[in-house]
Amino acid sequence: MTASHPVGTAMVPLARIAVGYNPRRYFDRKKHDELVASLRLRGMLQPMLVRPAADLPEHFTIVAGGRRFRAAMEAFGEDGEVPVLIREMTDQEALDAAIAENDDRDDPSETEQADAAVRYLAACQGDRAEAARRLGWSRAKLDRRLALADLSDTVKTALDERRIKVGHAELLAAVPADKQDKALETIIAASLDIAKTRDLLMRVTQRLADALFDKTECMTCPFNSGTQRALFDTHVDDGHCTNATCFQLKTEVVEAARREAEAAAEAEDAAAAIGSNDGDEADLADDGDEIEDGGETGSLIDDAAPVAPLAGRGTVVRKVSTSTGPSITAKSIAGRTADLREATWRTALARGLADDPSAAQAAILVAALTGTLSHIKAGTLTSRAALLVDAAFPDRGFKDKIAEIRELSEGQATTVLAAIGAAYARDVQSFTHVADLASAFGIDIRTVWQVDRSFLERYTKDELKFIAGECGLVAHMGEKAFAKLLGAKKADLISGMLNAVGFDWADRVPSAMALNGRYSPPQFLPPAETEEVVADLAA
Repeated sequence: MTASHPVGTAMVPLARIAVGYNPRRYFDRKKHDELVASLRLRGMLQPMLVRPAADLPEHFTIVAGGRRFRAAMEAFGEDGEVPVLIREMTDQEALDAAIAENDDRDDPSETEQADAAVRYLAACQGDRAEAARRLGWSRAKLDRRLALADLSDTVKTALDERRIKVGHAELLAAVPADKQDKALETIIAASLDIAKTRDLLMRVTQRLADALFDKTECMTCPFNSGTQRALFDTHVDDGHCTNATCFQLKTEVVEAARREAEAAAEAEDAAAAIGSNDGDEADLADDGDEIEDGGETGSLIDDAAPVAPLAGRGTVVRKVSTSTGPSITAKSIAGRTADLREATWRTALARGLADDPSAAQAAILVAALTGTLSHIKAGTLTSRAALLVDAAFPDRGFKDKIAEIRELSEGQATTVLAAIGAAYARDVQSFTHVADLASAFGIDIRTVWQVDRSFLERYTKDELKFIAGECGLVAHMGEKAFAKLLGAKKADLISGMLNAVGFDWADRVPSAMALNGRYSPPQFLPPAETEEVVADLAA
């Protein structure tokens, strides 16, 4: 930065001073009132840094001192005189000085830094490395602040006023700007913490792995959650699209192309049937059934399905799906996923005990007094001793290990107990013990699992229809729309279920995965409010 040339100090009426660029967005009212009182008592002890105004002689623009100027206007009025340090400065020099002055004083907010990052990047013609160098920031910090610059003004103000935390803002930065204000209203109204905010936003994301379209553009898209993961500590799960509108549009393009191809193929088949003299109505009806997976499509008639004319008769036969399998119940589908349910609940319990020392201690006492503590495998904890105590612990003698354990701080001892509780959850032989502990401590499977393709692929079409019904997808889509989806191939049915616009599986626990065998709906917001918010964000 070119050195500035001092012009001198002077007492200048406030009426001849104008506010210039100020990185500050938010001024704390309490601190402002304290400064006003101080100025009235002692006057302004430190001059403001100003530069000559470009268009008015004997007038000046503030470079540094915006808070003092506002307080002085209230304390003295525009006729009051205050000390200023006058310097000739270029626009870039003034910007550098303003940002440096605010960085050195009361910590600027993240949004103020974001605005400064945008200005510097523009001054550096988009060169991020140069902008970071001028600001004295790491490249990572610059990238994070530029990402926050995409927040709506309403969200920025809420962050400045500390009505939300930085983690909330980081999550909202991954949402299209036109959806942020609605999400903010919900966060504040429902007093959502960061974890529950993340859960809410996860419900309006789409798994990129399930996308039907080419994902090349998604790799560099700012709404790919992988981008947010690289920037922020707080982010939605990797591999998700947070722009539901874009995802849906791309999906619709692919589906339209598929329907056109299917229509063309059916037209060719119909033409071939018309030209054939040996077809009969029964054969055509059989050809139209298209029963997959041993008749698993359910007893639904798809009114929207394509039709084929009967050769020489001018009548049509609709594709009708039939079901010959047994009735589907929550108990019957649970059998297909017993291994997954057990493994998932063990993981959820292990994490829950690791995060709750009092629960971990209770679980250990119960295990010890019921003779099941020995179920913990010998290598489960010894392999982690170096991390839990210190790197040399495994190599010490038993006597030295006793001494070292006795020297553990309360925090370290708590961590070790939590690890023992987690190990018990994973190794105890009876899953009934796992279920009882999970119920007693209010463990939520939602923290480690959600419905995904690998889960749905375990089931037949009839069973998928049951799951969609109990989880609310059929009601969300409508009976007719879901019936049409059910007529597709199983892989396409699963993709359609996972990618239904405005519907997310993140907080829904099908009966097959629940401990009590009953479907568990989203819990952190009232069901009606949850659906309304999700629909608004997905619209």
